[in-house]
Amino acid sequence: MFEIVRKITGGILLVSLLMLIVYKPFQQYMRIPSHITLFEGQQYNISKASAVNVSTPSSSENIEFEESKHAIAVQGKQVGKDTMFLEMAGFPVKQVDVNVLKDFKVYPGGQSIGVKLNTLGVLVVGHHLVSAKNEKQSPGEEAGIKVGDIITKINGTKINHMAEIASLVNEAGKQGVKLEITIQRGKETIDTTLDPKLDEKDKTYKLGLYIRDSAAGIGTMTFYDPKTKKYGALGHVISDMDTKKPIVVDNGQIVNSTVTSIEKGKNGAPGEKLARFSSNKNVIGNIKTNSPFGIFGELKHNISNGIIDKPMPIALSNQVQEGPAKILTVVEGNKVEQYDIEVVSTIPQKFPATKGMVIKVVDPKLLSKTGGIVQGMSGSPIIQNGKIIGAVTHVFVNDPTSGYGVHIEWMLHEAGINIYGKKLEKAS
Repeated sequence: MFEIVRKITGGILLVSLLMLIVYKPFQQYMRIPSHITLFEGQQYNISKASAVNVSTPSSSENIEFEESKHAIAVQGKQVGKDTMFLEMAGFPVKQVDVNVLKDFKVYPGGQSIGVKLNTLGVLVVGHHLVSAKNEKQSPGEEAGIKVGDIITKINGTKINHMAEIASLVNEAGKQGVKLEITIQRGKETIDTTLDPKLDEKDKTYKLGLYIRDSAAGIGTMTFYDPKTKKYGALGHVISDMDTKKPIVVDNGQIVNSTVTSIEKGKNGAPGEKLARFSSNKNVIGNIKTNSPFGIFGELKHNISNGIIDKPMPIALSNQVQEGPAKILTVVEGNKVEQYDIEVVSTIPQKFPATKGMVIKVVDPKLLSKTGGIVQGMSGSPIIQNGKIIGAVTHVFVNDPTSGYGVHIEWMLHEAGINIYGKKLEKAS
């Protein structure tokens, strides 16, 4: 008898659980987030079934809400944290924590910029053989120096440029002594010795290394803060074309650039903007950081895009919606124009991460000019519902009309602009 009762009870519980799962109020309850972040004066709408009600503690000062039959409109009144309780049949079923942030706006970019990077030390991009005493060898490779290493010191002297190396190498070679080399390999600092060899062909002492101390390219400005002059651009890291590794920046500059022509993208072959740099006298800012989220630094003065010259609010990653949006970019000369795109998908990321959105170009004018997303368009700000939501980053090689976008929230964080009022935690 007990076994029969147990089975009947289990069956009733299973049926009740299944009914609860398909019960519309319960489904909507499950979709309601446990944490909501919004800015002062901003409204957040929560869909609900008529059976769900909302309440807040009597001490609530930072938020207010308006409840209708099928929705709850939550508005941020002032900076701070508050709590809402959702109730079904008079019983609290869910707690929603609300964090109200200070209203924040930045200027959108869209301008074409030239990027000049100086590496931290001298970057090793390859090995070559030195013809010495009827044999060929690479002294650098024999010293254990690898492609991607950064030479930071020689004989204790800090190295900033390639031109500083030749005299040290020749002097050591003539004296028959080895060079004390300090290299940076990722986060590791390594000391080694290198014996320069006399090349029999041109009678000079050589390291057997191909090296580089700078890099240049073009991209697009994403945003800048008029108060601090901090800016963000590109939306992705700049890597060395030979080593494919991120360039460790010592310093750099951004200048105005003029788009001279476009190589259209097609399946399997991404297109490219071709541009001319302005003269060095037209430096508009420095480069302090080269990170997975773009390049960052400070402008020398405010700049204009000539199309939206006013501060715009931003959208956090959880506020971005699938659907229509626009990008600001240059495809001819210096003129910033607005083009239609579609946010195909978006991830409400809790921690800084790249590739937060998938976007697709739908504007016929842009498609006819570029074929979609092309190199040099990286950093073009994405605008949705009157807010900056992110930047274009990468194109899909097999579909140049589509690519990835990064959320503006993480670019601001990387620029050192704190919109949270506290230090942002990093993913482990």
